[in-house]
Amino acid sequence: MKNIFFLAFLLMLSIPLSALDASLSFARFNSPQGAYVEVYLHVSGQTVTTVAQSDSTVQGAVDVLVFFEQGETIIKYDKFRLLSPAGARIVDFIDLKRYPLPQGDYKLRVEVTDANLPEKTRKYSANLILDFPETQLAQSDIQLLAAVSPSTEQGPMVKNDLLMEPLPFNYYGRGANVLTFYQEIYNSDQAIAQPFVVSYRIDKIENGEAETVMLAHKRQDPAPVNPLLLRMDISDLPSGNYQLVVDVRNRERELLSSNAIVFQRSNPLVDAQNFEEAMASVTIEDEFVESLTPEELEYSLRAITPLLPQRDVELVDIIMRNDSLPAQRMYLYGFWLRENRVDPEKTYREFMEVAAAVDLMFESGFRHGFETDRGYMYIKYGQPSDISRVENEPSAPPYEIWSYNEIERTNQNNVRFIFYNPSLAADDFILLHSDVIGERNNPQWELELYRDSPTEHPGNFIDGENVNDNIGRRARRLLSDY
Repeated sequence: MKNIFFLAFLLMLSIPLSALDASLSFARFNSPQGAYVEVYLHVSGQTVTTVAQSDSTVQGAVDVLVFFEQGETIIKYDKFRLLSPAGARIVDFIDLKRYPLPQGDYKLRVEVTDANLPEKTRKYSANLILDFPETQLAQSDIQLLAAVSPSTEQGPMVKNDLLMEPLPFNYYGRGANVLTFYQEIYNSDQAIAQPFVVSYRIDKIENGEAETVMLAHKRQDPAPVNPLLLRMDISDLPSGNYQLVVDVRNRERELLSSNAIVFQRSNPLVDAQNFEEAMASVTIEDEFVESLTPEELEYSLRAITPLLPQRDVELVDIIMRNDSLPAQRMYLYGFWLRENRVDPEKTYREFMEVAAAVDLMFESGFRHGFETDRGYMYIKYGQPSDISRVENEPSAPPYEIWSYNEIERTNQNNVRFIFYNPSLAADDFILLHSDVIGERNNPQWELELYRDSPTEHPGNFIDGENVNDNIGRRARRLLSDY
């Protein structure tokens, strides 16, 4: 395992439009009994179909298939059902499985299926090598942890009397200020036979280049197995893509072995602070943003919100709340400069004409028209290929179905949005359901739309998804016709 760069995320092979939201990763370890692979699964509860229980709680479940293959031969196979905790509402749930395997090359395939809606499936695949020499120095893969606590019980997540919960998605969001990881080093007593140093660092990855931003060291004595449970303070780490690297070095600091794992960080408060500090030395006195009033600046920034990368949404919100006009001007200018390096003002003016029209089209008494659900999607994805509006169904509030022949942003064809107006306020339509990746996917949208006809639900309202069809109930047909 010497000098291996390991990416823990698995390659996703297929993503159905209404797919489960699940994170799957693995790590390889060794033991006196032989090598083994740990497979980690994290399922987003809100994407799983729920079933009502006898005690008025709800519960979801997924069926999992695991294959370890060599060529056309299945070396190991596992099938199990993973249940979510039962409760008043469904929550995220996790699992960890250990699979002892002979050393060698394998293909790992995993299928995760909603047990109560089998057409919702995700498939994953990755190649892995199990290679732990008996006497040579080796490292296990790095396991990023969401939480660690003492435990006197036994279980798949317990090692060395510690309960270690894997970190889903290799992602540290706002408020996650400590990076905790676990790794094992093997055969240092035979390969080094003297005290050695473990150096662990965080590199920022940008444009394919890695720059070290944090570095720490820990002295170790030689042993058959050196378990490492280490922490790093990442509270000042800006948003971005990073790699955690663990190096094993002898007393002369010569590199003997290395391993790494990538992760993402979102830290909008630090981003905003760094942004304002960086802008203090930049001048844009002759650019178009200098002539914008504070009101025009805020309006312009709110208008581009649907187009922003997710990590910039909070950043823009913070610099607006801080009333930092220089930072607002600089961000707006930088955004349009990326769109048009020759004439950013021209592109800005053209967009603001569209934004003003969308604002008027979907105007609301509570917010700008482009901040309503329909206006937001119009700015984000452009004009729909078709809009069907229904206002006269007796058992449903007014609703609209938008269809798009193509959406380049998600690389999808023939997708739909359904908006409805449950409050019956003037044009106060909200998003009910969509099959666009990343938008609200609501399997129970039909029950919600026809809430005023509870006797028309063939199942119960908690876990049902359809209502009885009739001549005056058109939403399902309209949605499937596009």
